Amino acid sequence: MEKAYRYRFYPTVEQESLLRRTIGCVRLVFNKALATRTEAWYERQERVDYVQTSTLLTNWKKQNDLQFLNEVSCVPLQQGLRHLQTAFTNFFAGRARYPNFKKKRSGGSAEFTKSAFKWNSGQVYLAKCSEPLRVKWSRQMPTGCEPTTITVKLDPSGRWFVSLRINDPRNETMQSVDSAVGLDVGISSLVTLSTGEKIANPKAFDKHYQKLRKVQKSLSRKQKGSRNRDKARLKVARIQARISDSRKDHIHKLTTRLIRENQTIVVEDLAVKNMVKNPKLARAISDAAWSELVRQLEYKQVWYGRTLVKIDRWFPSSKRCGNCGHVVEKLPLNIREWDCPNCRTHHDRDINAAKNILRQCGLGVSPSGATAVAVGHTVTVCGANIRPDGHKSKGQLQNTRKGRKQKPES
Repeated sequence: MEKAYRYRFYPTVEQESLLRRTIGCVRLVFNKALATRTEAWYERQERVDYVQTSTLLTNWKKQNDLQFLNEVSCVPLQQGLRHLQTAFTNFFAGRARYPNFKKKRSGGSAEFTKSAFKWNSGQVYLAKCSEPLRVKWSRQMPTGCEPTTITVKLDPSGRWFVSLRINDPRNETMQSVDSAVGLDVGISSLVTLSTGEKIANPKAFDKHYQKLRKVQKSLSRKQKGSRNRDKARLKVARIQARISDSRKDHIHKLTTRLIRENQTIVVEDLAVKNMVKNPKLARAISDAAWSELVRQLEYKQVWYGRTLVKIDRWFPSSKRCGNCGHVVEKLPLNIREWDCPNCRTHHDRDINAAKNILRQCGLGVSPSGATAVAVGHTVTVCGANIRPDGHKSKGQLQNTRKGRKQKPES
């Protein structure tokens, strides 16, 4: 299985100078190729592919004002053109937006294939570098594996990272366990489990909000193009990096725990991009990072032999009674507990939603909270409208505008 191991490293003065020039050249070649392809289409309705941009790169290296392109390794430059081709492929396939120009303040990256680096006794030698990278080996790579591709990245806060892509031959499938869980994501509680457990939202952004606000106000006062503005921008980037690292660390620990404890995990297929269009909840939803949580569950369930199931985003998990199947007409966000008007059962909004999400995949939850035997195969049953005792939906979609998800639950 193909994996990537990411480490932080600390380059020497010479290495940093060379790597910064390499990343700058990669950015220049990418932007020039993007501008050429865009101009060719809008002016002559011609499509320029990777082969043609590669020929252009050869010509650019011969120009007097671009001679510095010959001072760095040619491999990252070619890889940058391949990445641009991939970006256009995704755009024409409808999977992504039109490619954007790279910016210097965003850092950058350079990818080295096998012909541009040397792996010797656990040390990395990049092309045109005489000394190995001083990598902080925070975790051990699988024994006997050598990297096939190395990517060097400079983030906006000035930190250097190296990503080693390897083919991992190990079988890390975990022993099967007889348990399944439904997840209901939210804002006050990041995740509510069908077992009744609520995992608090760390709210990493709120913890650093006042400090971030202060340095951003300082940045806005600095004159554009000045050295003081660069220093202020670096302070903002460092705080934002701290927020991002804290959020990712919490989500990694949470997803690993869920994968270890459960054989099947059921989540909602939420349209987070549409939900963040709500100006009142956009910041809180972005800070919760629901998409990142699901993304990590997706690849970890492949690694460890688990099953992840996504149910229909239109399923009324919160408004449906988990006891009798009655669906209430309205359930505002400020109502966190409610009583079913049909069977008088008292519900916690989030716990009831998590249990309904689990039942939607044909997995039952007993009154004691234990997972019952599955009604059918998980993937096969998922997506069917499973309603106990034949109850019909009342107000499931009638009160929501077409094409929009109901308001996110906090």
